[in-house]
Amino acid sequence: MPDTPVTDLPLRADLVGQQPYGAPQLDVPHLLNVNENPYSPPPEVIEDIAASVAAVGGSLNRYPDRDFRDLRADLAAYLERESAATGLTADHVWAANGSNEVMLHLLQAFGGPGRTVMSFAPTYSMYPEYARDSLTTWVAGTRREDHSLDPEATIAHIEQVRPAVVLLASPNNPTGTALPLADVHAIARACATTGPDGAATVLVIDEAYAEFRRSGTPSALTVLADYPHLAVARTMSKAFALAGARVGYLAAAPRLVDCLRIVRLPYHLSAVTQAVARAALRHTDALQAQVAQLRTERDACVSWLRERGFTVAETDANFALFGPFEDRHAVWQGLLDRGVLIRETGPQQFLRVSIGTEAEMAAFRGALKEVTGR
Repeated sequence: MPDTPVTDLPLRADLVGQQPYGAPQLDVPHLLNVNENPYSPPPEVIEDIAASVAAVGGSLNRYPDRDFRDLRADLAAYLERESAATGLTADHVWAANGSNEVMLHLLQAFGGPGRTVMSFAPTYSMYPEYARDSLTTWVAGTRREDHSLDPEATIAHIEQVRPAVVLLASPNNPTGTALPLADVHAIARACATTGPDGAATVLVIDEAYAEFRRSGTPSALTVLADYPHLAVARTMSKAFALAGARVGYLAAAPRLVDCLRIVRLPYHLSAVTQAVARAALRHTDALQAQVAQLRTERDACVSWLRERGFTVAETDANFALFGPFEDRHAVWQGLLDRGVLIRETGPQQFLRVSIGTEAEMAAFRGALKEVTGR
């Protein structure tokens, strides 16, 4: 039988004509488009992961621990070491299949029909899709020309819109811009009374790239205890080199975490996923051994691009946004033709390159010189 045309199915009206999210997945030598860690997990980590998965293999006929408290305790301990936050326990942590699912849980719990979520563009392109999928109204404010936030203008816009949720990425994607801690304080104080019916606005600081931030750039985790409506999201995809494992998490006040438990699907985090994540956390130092090297490659890439006259956003992440180009797609295609895949995203006329190994960055520089003549 032929496939039934989508037009003959009762697809939601707001989804008609929409395409699934996704960056190009192409088989090329140099993959620098989705901000992956270019280094594979070391052999000893792979061995521990394999042994940990094998250990739970005999019980896969049973549902996993639906509250995964051991993993949450391990994540809390890691966050305290990494960020200098204090007082974090399993009750302060939530996890899901990638930070995408964490964000969806947040909007399922606090968004919905008649409510609004807002952020400030340019920012992560999935945010409006979380809003759409949870039937939450999406509102996008703007940033300064250098992609930083103007705290006073940001607060004024939040007070005007009165959203249920505000999503702020720090470092921001696709620009790499970090949010100063003073701004987190100011925005969090304002959000205490700007939500629906006089409640708080849930302020989410998305720190997916936090481990790559430059020295002296603090985490919002250090002020978590001051704001019961603040949540700080993280992922194991980037610094832990576990993009294929799909583990994201957040830290927040236990009351906020309990709200997310209401909307999660039963047993949403598999026993295999829990085992992989806990094994990886036992090898944090080994998995993050190259983070400092990636910071060095990033800073070298930014300097090289600026020396050739490109405008490059200040970045605390493992990528760089650069341009402008009269025809960015032609540049993107020229790089692809030379085996280098980067990303068309963010402001028009700009491109984003993920930071790879020394050899991958050399290939990127060589291809860009050929394509642009710079």
